Amino acid sequence: MQKQGHRPMIEKPAYMLESVDNALRLVQLLRDVGAVRLSEAATELGVAPSTAHRLFAMLLYRGFAVQDENRRYHPGPAMGAGPARRGWTREFTERSRPHMEALASRCGETVNLVIRVGTQVRFLLSCESSEMLRVGDRQGQVLDAERTAGGKILLAELRKDVLAQLYLRPADWSETDSVPGDRTMSAEQFEAFTRDLAGCRTAGFAINLQQTEAGIAAFGMTVRNHASDPLGAISVAIPVMRYQQRLRGPLIAQMQSTVRSIEADVADIEI
Repeated sequence: MQKQGHRPMIEKPAYMLESVDNALRLVQLLRDVGAVRLSEAATELGVAPSTAHRLFAMLLYRGFAVQDENRRYHPGPAMGAGPARRGWTREFTERSRPHMEALASRCGETVNLVIRVGTQVRFLLSCESSEMLRVGDRQGQVLDAERTAGGKILLAELRKDVLAQLYLRPADWSETDSVPGDRTMSAEQFEAFTRDLAGCRTAGFAINLQQTEAGIAAFGMTVRNHASDPLGAISVAIPVMRYQQRLRGPLIAQMQSTVRSIEADVADIEI
């Protein structure tokens, strides 16, 4: 008989999805150990290194792992990402969807919707282009805000003292304090960063030029409600070979028109 207050033992599913189970075991391994080599992971799972490598590739793609210069795997930004605690995000996503799909069709590039949570951005929705050469789906990913176009334009909304709390490195910081994924900056780096954000704020959009992925560029613009509170941002991700073409072409104006349309539909959403 089960004692009151004790949770029942969770039984192993009758039909195990081995690949899913292995991916989840890798997530647990990263959580509990913190730094894992490919050979160690393969041994732990009892699989070939090539299989472990494919599993890690998916964790890297979805932000659950990062790799350092010594090729060790560490917990990624998605591992520390708690619930957004924003009940309005589903409504925000659904109201934005038709406008984003129209923009993707019009400009021929992939359009994303992101929100900022601390120093991270979360991709709520991706509307892919139909072009043969295009940037793929990013929905569900969690990335460092300052590296992304949508994240940068949302950070540009913050006061400098708030940015300092998020990014300015303490005066007594030393190299031994570094950990993988640390986003803090020296005073000199922070000043350059805030100047860059000021430029984004003046221009009305931000650019990510191969900061998150080689060969990929993106433009980001803020989406606000009726009170001018930033709800999130849309970004248009493009292969870098088309960057100059899009920068000189109608893309910025198309994005501005889409933002106005979205803002008309999300005006009543409160944060």
